[in-house]
Amino acid sequence: MRMPHGGLHWAVVSLAGIARVVQSLSIDINDLESIKNAASQTAYGSMLWYKGNETGQIPGAFPDKWWEGSALFLSLLYYWHYTGDTTYNAEVSQGMIWQAGSGDYMPANYSSYLGNDDQGFWGIAAMTAAEINFPDVANGYSWLSLAQGVFNTQVARWDSANCGGGLRWQIFPYQAGYAMKNAISNALLFQLAARLARYTGNQTYTQWADKVWDWSASTPLLNNKTWNVADSTDIQGGCKAQGNNQWSYNYGAYLVGAAYMYNMTEKGTWKTAVDGLLGVVLNTFFPQDFNYIMSEVLCEPNEVCNNNEILFKGLVTGWLAFVALLVPSTYDQILPKLQASAQGAAASCSGMGNNTCGVRWHESKWDGWVGMEEQISATDVLSSVLVTQKKGGGPLTSSTGGTSSSDPNAGGNDGSASGKTKPKPITTGDKAGAGILTIVFVGLWAGLIAFMLIGA
Repeated sequence: MRMPHGGLHWAVVSLAGIARVVQSLSIDINDLESIKNAASQTAYGSMLWYKGNETGQIPGAFPDKWWEGSALFLSLLYYWHYTGDTTYNAEVSQGMIWQAGSGDYMPANYSSYLGNDDQGFWGIAAMTAAEINFPDVANGYSWLSLAQGVFNTQVARWDSANCGGGLRWQIFPYQAGYAMKNAISNALLFQLAARLARYTGNQTYTQWADKVWDWSASTPLLNNKTWNVADSTDIQGGCKAQGNNQWSYNYGAYLVGAAYMYNMTEKGTWKTAVDGLLGVVLNTFFPQDFNYIMSEVLCEPNEVCNNNEILFKGLVTGWLAFVALLVPSTYDQILPKLQASAQGAAASCSGMGNNTCGVRWHESKWDGWVGMEEQISATDVLSSVLVTQKKGGGPLTSSTGGTSSSDPNAGGNDGSASGKTKPKPITTGDKAGAGILTIVFVGLWAGLIAFMLIGA
């Protein structure tokens, strides 16, 4: 994980101090072209970290943090959807197909150590591609079938023998965290089932969405009275105790799934869920003290966010834009928060002499942080405010123009089984994979800055 106060961070800041000073990205929240131009800068910045399109490299691969490939490509899908810019479409298609495994995002090179949440994020990216009519790849898996493949392999892991149901965090018994059931794994399965139900009209998906939601609400993970979403619960305690760390993406994943269910069914119980979860999200993660700019409040104030946690805001802002479309009554609550956050994010993108973005958007300046994750989240929120162009529309379905082909039987055999191996103890919170920012990047940026100074 990135060490925010370690030698690397301060080395980057020190190098930044000799770089040419640039202005932050300038956006007029009422000028769509200025927002699109800013998003193009942050998207370009995120792709500077991607090597999968280079000779000899593996498309879509991030060996130390495989799940983050899905976050990058999801960000670029949103970017294309809202701006119409096709610059990165070929890389997105290539990477998402290359990492698809047997049509279920369990690629052989990484599957032995993946968690259900890691796989789930790739399924969400594929589902998004289907809903926005991102072109299917000729002679490749369709986006819809990839989402179905993830769904099929995950429901096969549903663990009724412990705590009456639920997905474990990890897939294999030898993994640390196998004895834990966590919010994000189950929320992503719920969300995926809800989106597949709405897209296909298949009642099997609807039934599974109900099942995952009801099970979650029977545990400390999801309180459907207070709308508290806990991070995790332990099987060994019968799923009675909770790890109550408050992360935005746990809320966002359940919230957007509930929005799909309400859009599809118009049932009041789903509207109650949308309103309840949205209220907590807006009150907790868009603090008044920060001028309603989004903050990952558990880690940002103390500068201890790791790579995974930096991505959470981007994931949630992307989902909030879809919630605003799916449940129009929420639009006027959500849009101002997205707009304030986009302005803060743009103002943070003034680092390294090349509009590098920071973590703490509410500071409205670069805070010295550097990474692909910062670029991705900034792109997500800048794209999300372009939802104003889509008002009255929403994610497509097979009956409203969606063209991605279906394969209800998609998915290979991932080899996961309950097993007898005693799981290793878990000491970390709910994380989707792991990331390491190496010293190589210091050399990369040092060379870039030296080049800039020589050319100045």
